[in-house]
Amino acid sequence: MSAPLVWLPFDPALLGDPPEQLRYEVVDPTEHVPGSVGEVAFYVPPYQMGPAIGDVLPRMSGLQVLQLLSAGVDNVRDRVPAGVTLCNGRGIHDTSTAELTVALVLASLRGIPDFVRRQDRHEWRGEWRPALADKRVLLIGYGAVGRAIEARLLPFETEVVRVARRAREGVHALEDLPGLLPDADVVILVVPLTEATRGLVDADFLARMKEGALLVNVARGPVVVTEDLVAALHAGRVTAAIDVADGEPLAADSALWEAPGLLVSPHVGGASSAMWPRAHRLVRDQLHRFARGEDLWNVMSGEY
Repeated sequence: MSAPLVWLPFDPALLGDPPEQLRYEVVDPTEHVPGSVGEVAFYVPPYQMGPAIGDVLPRMSGLQVLQLLSAGVDNVRDRVPAGVTLCNGRGIHDTSTAELTVALVLASLRGIPDFVRRQDRHEWRGEWRPALADKRVLLIGYGAVGRAIEARLLPFETEVVRVARRAREGVHALEDLPGLLPDADVVILVVPLTEATRGLVDADFLARMKEGALLVNVARGPVVVTEDLVAALHAGRVTAAIDVADGEPLAADSALWEAPGLLVSPHVGGASSAMWPRAHRLVRDQLHRFARGEDLWNVMSGEY
């Protein structure tokens, strides 16, 4: 009997010591689908394939494990065949996303975008800006990425208030948000996209935020109602920084581009030199566990 087949988006040599009892093929199914598609037992799609991840799944009659390199699974969860174990990339992007989150917070509070524009105009003009120190930060989403963000915020002398899908010790539930929003100086979104979080940040949510507070979205675009955010920005109620948008890439005529008080980065939370070493380690460990018949890491349970 042939050894189980693994499809990888990179050279298996990058894993260091992949299990010898497995077979490997380097495949990007958006470019070419080999005839071995029905033999694949363990599939690691290329990073940031979007909905196309699921296009090849119906042809994978022997698939046992789908291992994503992304933390979110909303683009593929409902397309995973019955009996296939879905694992996300928890741990791959914690460091990169946490770094970008803090960078967006600091850049927004300290006015870095304005400094860059003035530099382009050869204009030297200082101003007083709010510091991150002494701020109350509402962290909505307290999984692995949320904890990584918190670890980087605390040395800035902040108070972090944690929120997740359900309450537990030291963590509030989503239902507590109406009472928490008015006291938060910074609100960070790092939740997965689910029915509970789609449209979470709407006009009512934004109206409850403290006047002048900063909203940072490193979760998924549809967590925020775009029209409501644009209205709040034009009203001057809040400022914002987003790494994600509802519809990516962001259309050239999107109202977000011209919205005042908004910093936009193009969904690059995980796109740093820190990603691939962590991706290779996770995939290597998962393959060894798979080859030994052991339980896998990061099997999706809906927690955040």
